[in-house]
Amino acid sequence: MSHRDPALVYLENNFERTLGDLMDLVRIPSVSAVPAPDADMQRSAEAVAAWMRRIGLERVELLRVPGAHPYVYGEWLRAPAGAPTVLLYAHHDVQPVGRLGEWKSPPFEPEVRDGRVYGRGVVDDKAGAAVHFAAIEAYLRSGGLPINVKVLIDGEEEVSSEHLGPLLETHRERMAADLIVLTDTANLAAGVPSITYALRGIVIVDVEVAAVDHPLHSGMWGGPTPDAPLALCKILGGLLKDDGSIDVAGLYDKVRPLGPRERARLAALPFDTGEFRRDAGVLAGVGMAGEAGYSTYELLWLRPSLDVNALEAAPLKGASNQIVPSARARVGIRIVPDQDPDEVARLLCARLTASPPWGVQVTATVKAAAGWWITDPEGPAFEAARRALEAGFGAKVAFIGCGGSIPFVEPFARVLGGVPALLVGLEDPACNAHSENESLLVSDFHKALKSAVYLYDELSRLPKR
Repeated sequence: MSHRDPALVYLENNFERTLGDLMDLVRIPSVSAVPAPDADMQRSAEAVAAWMRRIGLERVELLRVPGAHPYVYGEWLRAPAGAPTVLLYAHHDVQPVGRLGEWKSPPFEPEVRDGRVYGRGVVDDKAGAAVHFAAIEAYLRSGGLPINVKVLIDGEEEVSSEHLGPLLETHRERMAADLIVLTDTANLAAGVPSITYALRGIVIVDVEVAAVDHPLHSGMWGGPTPDAPLALCKILGGLLKDDGSIDVAGLYDKVRPLGPRERARLAALPFDTGEFRRDAGVLAGVGMAGEAGYSTYELLWLRPSLDVNALEAAPLKGASNQIVPSARARVGIRIVPDQDPDEVARLLCARLTASPPWGVQVTATVKAAAGWWITDPEGPAFEAARRALEAGFGAKVAFIGCGGSIPFVEPFARVLGGVPALLVGLEDPACNAHSENESLLVSDFHKALKSAVYLYDELSRLPKR
C-alpha cells in the first residue's frame, strides 16, 4: 500500500513548521572556510543530527575525519523487501558572508521578503537537506517509507569536500546504495524543475610577474624600465583570441564533441538573451563574450572558459607615482569532457611563462586541478525523477548542465561504483548563492518538498540492481 497521498497531506499541514525549522538552521553561522575544529560548525552538525533524530532516522551520528568539519549520517532501512536503497546527500556548511554592508538584512537572521527567504546558506544548501528531512518525516508519520534511505550531510562542501573521498572509502559498506540523490544544484529558472547531468571541472593557476627588485620613481626610471603590472596585463590579454577562444596550445585537442542527443537537449531549452543579461547583471552597452559559433548553453556547460579571478599589484589607496616591482593574478579555466585537468594545468602554465614581455620573470603555480563529470540522463532512475519533479512542480523538467564544479560528485561516482546519480536542487537565477542577499524562493521550496515525496514513491518501483 502506498503512503504517498497521506505523506503529501502531512507535508502540506506542516509546511510552515518545516520552513521555520530551516530558518532556525540558517541562524547558525556554519562557515566552513574557518579552520576545523570550529564551535559553530559543531553546533550546526549537532542541530542537523537533532533534526534527523526528530523525524525518525536511526543510527544518527557525526562522522569525523581529522582536519575536517563534521559530517552527519543517519539511515532508515526498514522498507518492504526488495525496495531500493537510496543515498541522499546535501551539505550544512555555508560560504562566508562576503561584503556585510551589501546585505539588506543580517545574513544569519533569515527574513522573508516578497516570497523569498533571505539568509546565508538558505538555498545553498540547507534547503537541500530540509527537503529530504521533510519528505522522510511525512512518510514516517504516515505509515513508513517505501524505500530505504541513507542520509549524508556534508560539512565541508564549500571548501571542496576535501575529506569526502577518504570518508566514503572508510564507510564504503555503510554508504552502499542502489542510487544517489544529490540535492545541491540549480533549476534552469524559477518554477522549472531541472536535473543536472554535466558539470565542468576547474583548473586554477596563480601567476606572478617580477621585473625589478624594488619600487622605483616613475619619473626618474619610467620608460626604459620594465613595468611588471603592464607585463602581466599583456600576458593575460594574450590568453583570448579575437574569436573568443582560449589561446593555449593543445587546450581543445581532447574536448568531446557534442552528440546528436546532447544537441537536441540543448535545443529544447528556452533561452532569452535579455533575461540572461539581467540575471547576470551585465551593464548596459556591454556586449556578450565567449567562443564564436556556440550557443550560450554550450558555452556555459560544455565548452572550456577562462577567467581572471584575481589581479593585484598595488592598492589604489595610498598609491604613488612609482614603478611597481611585481604583480600577481589568478587564472581559472573551466574544463569539459574529455579534458585532463593535470594536462590542462600544464598547458596553461606553459602558456603563461612562454616568451614573457621584456623577459620579465614569470612563475606559475597550480592551485587546483579538478575533473569534470557527465552522465547519460536516461534510464529508469532518470525517468522516475522526471515524473516526480513534474508532479511536484507542475512543469516540464529541464535536463541541464552546470558550468560550475561540484567537488562531491566525483568521489560518490568513483567510490560507490557508478550507481545512478540524480542531481537536483533549489537554486534559481535570482537566488544569489555565494553572493550577498542569498535567498530561497518559498514557492519552489514548497514544490521541491512535494517532488521529494513523489520521488521516493517513484523510486520504490525501480527494478533492483
